[in-house]
Amino acid sequence: MLIDTLKEKIFKGQSITKEEALELSLIKDKRALYEAAGEIRDHFVGNYFDTCSIINARSGRCSENCKWCAQSAVFRTKVDEYDLIDEKSCIELARLNATYRVNKFSFVTSGRALSDKNIDRLCDYARKIKRGMDINLCASMGLLNKTQLLRLKEAGITRYHCNLESSRRYFHSLCSSHTTDEKIETIRAAQEVGMEVCSGGIIGMGETMEDRIDLALMIRDLGIKSIPINVLNPIPGTPLENAAPLADEEVLTTIAVFRFIHPDAFLRFAGGRNLIAHIEKEAIEAGINSAIVGDLLTTVGSKVMEDMEKVEKMGFITRK
Repeated sequence: MLIDTLKEKIFKGQSITKEEALELSLIKDKRALYEAAGEIRDHFVGNYFDTCSIINARSGRCSENCKWCAQSAVFRTKVDEYDLIDEKSCIELARLNATYRVNKFSFVTSGRALSDKNIDRLCDYARKIKRGMDINLCASMGLLNKTQLLRLKEAGITRYHCNLESSRRYFHSLCSSHTTDEKIETIRAAQEVGMEVCSGGIIGMGETMEDRIDLALMIRDLGIKSIPINVLNPIPGTPLENAAPLADEEVLTTIAVFRFIHPDAFLRFAGGRNLIAHIEKEAIEAGINSAIVGDLLTTVGSKVMEDMEKVEKMGFITRK
């Protein structure tokens, strides 16, 4: 059986090919596929469930034209707009997440790239957070260069987030203001200064399963181990506001195939969780082992303690 053959191949330390991943996605016995993906996760990563929380540190007014995004100034959405969150609010939210035992706290800012002035301000926030509480820090600040990324790292931010979003083939139809290559340049710059990288994508934007597999393989080639799997939550006013929702089976199959491609990674619940809340348990069984908890950027997230309790009841631990 293909599932067992590929599972054993992965257990031996080998990687599956694109052709094998495509075959997996067509398997009719979905239950067997999901169970095998869960076994792969358990074998390589164990029962640790990673958590992170994000703060919308700069909102709206983005020059980019990403068709899915409420933050773009190109589209008419009802997103809040502000230049930078104040220090007190930021540090209080970080402290709250540290109290809840969330592992990572991430600064997320809108825009093609955060200005040097605002980078300096957020670096100051980061240093104060690191002095006062036990929580790891991440950042998602657009297409930064190596010098800027090094400043973040020196301030105590150890992971940088830059989603590739979709396959190279499909991305240009979703965004014309920047490219996949520019994203990869930022990712490699972050790796070169010694930061970990978080990068995933959004499913449900009209892409094919082949596009998702190509995205997963691109992420694997970059050696990335933290992978958010967002489900498109159509935002009124964006070009994708009328996108049809994915079937549950397609979401779960995508997660399982990602797990076969990334046996030792952290596949992360991210945006659109409210759309798949009814299959969260099945998604975890199919390979998910991390989540963004609390409120998300421009859509409703999930309550931190409810998340922690839910995964702990399933036998996971949430702190190393």
